[in-house]
Amino acid sequence: MREIVHMQAGQCGNQIGAKFWEVISDEHGIDPTGTYHGDSDLQLERISVYYNEATGGKYVPRAVLIDLEPGTMESVRSTAFGMLFQPDNLVFGKSGAGNNWAKGYYTEGAEIIEKIMDVVRKECEGCECLQGFQITHSLGGGTGSGLGSLLLSKIREEYPDRIMSSYSIVPSPKVSDTVVEPYNCMLSLHQLVENTDASFCIDNEALYYICFHTLKLGQPTYSDLNHLVSAAMSGTTTCLRFPGQLNADLRKLAVNMVPFPRLHFFMPGFAPLTARGSSSYKQVNVAELTQQMFDAKNMMAACDPKHGRYLTVAAIFRGRMSTKEVDEQMLNLQNKNSSYFVEWIPNNVKTAVCDIPPRGMKMSVTFIGNSTSIQELFKRVSEQFSAMFKRKAFLHWYTNEGMDDHEFMESESNVNDLVSELQQYQDATADDEGEYEEEEEELE
Repeated sequence: MREIVHMQAGQCGNQIGAKFWEVISDEHGIDPTGTYHGDSDLQLERISVYYNEATGGKYVPRAVLIDLEPGTMESVRSTAFGMLFQPDNLVFGKSGAGNNWAKGYYTEGAEIIEKIMDVVRKECEGCECLQGFQITHSLGGGTGSGLGSLLLSKIREEYPDRIMSSYSIVPSPKVSDTVVEPYNCMLSLHQLVENTDASFCIDNEALYYICFHTLKLGQPTYSDLNHLVSAAMSGTTTCLRFPGQLNADLRKLAVNMVPFPRLHFFMPGFAPLTARGSSSYKQVNVAELTQQMFDAKNMMAACDPKHGRYLTVAAIFRGRMSTKEVDEQMLNLQNKNSSYFVEWIPNNVKTAVCDIPPRGMKMSVTFIGNSTSIQELFKRVSEQFSAMFKRKAFLHWYTNEGMDDHEFMESESNVNDLVSELQQYQDATADDEGEYEEEEEELE
């Protein structure tokens, strides 16, 4: 029941995905061969959310791995949990997208999209009651952004009533690993605005910051970063997989988090995050978690929520705790920081409580914020985009694949509209005579 089909596209998406399956398998007591070695019936009760059961009691992830070059797949297969995945669900091209969105969306991607859709259809047909899809990808490269966008639009076409959530790695403010990142990112954002119900924006720099300053890791590796992302990902679906006092699922999240259809870009966070040595000095209780979860240092997107206002927030607590205390803490926090919440949505925090904490913790919380400060991220990409687009730098790579300048302009204006919408709602107050009323009078 309530199955989720997981997809991972491109190198970044596959690496995050591989880590995510390690975390989920650990939570459900599944070893690298797919056999169950858990210690509680609860681990198997709703294992069907992410796994199919094969012959001989083996559990197989309901995952589709996608890339335009075979290299990443091989490295995923060679990891500890690499043999979990069903070989038929690995779909890859030969030549790679070469950091080019147009190759992923139009030329190379179009060649294998039908093959991918066949695998996705097969997975969906095996579901009893499909809840929705999740995809991990980056917006800076070619495959994750281009082929990822194409896949999103195809799935939207075939399954319009299912929830589509994406975990998108967005370009960082200072560190950039490809020069054409702004182009790829703008073109993808244009698609994400239309084709997803929830997009979790994660960026490497914020993750590095968490690893370096909060977890005190001297030399963080991508594996550490991916672990952080996986912790947040597993938190968003924990209520589907384990029993709780107050449940949330993908649809509940979407309904409570998205006040306007286009504003579905969230900042994820996770608490408690403490350095290995200092964890014994801190008491992990609901108050501490609530405090830490709203801290800008815990956000996985490099935007400061203090620069904007929260439209909505979801907090998914895990572990044994009193729901009364959770409600009190959340209310207390909203009252103290009321200026950072928009006043025209009276109770804008959704809470969920699940009984089973992550491995090795007493309690934890996953934070999802829909804040207007996410516009900093879009603005930054947009500025870099226009600087390059004005001079038509690197454009020939895209036009050679059959793209047109108009698509670039369209993406740019769409993202700029998104920024101004966010700004408009940030400035709006409860007693404003909104534009809506004026429009109604005109209609009369």
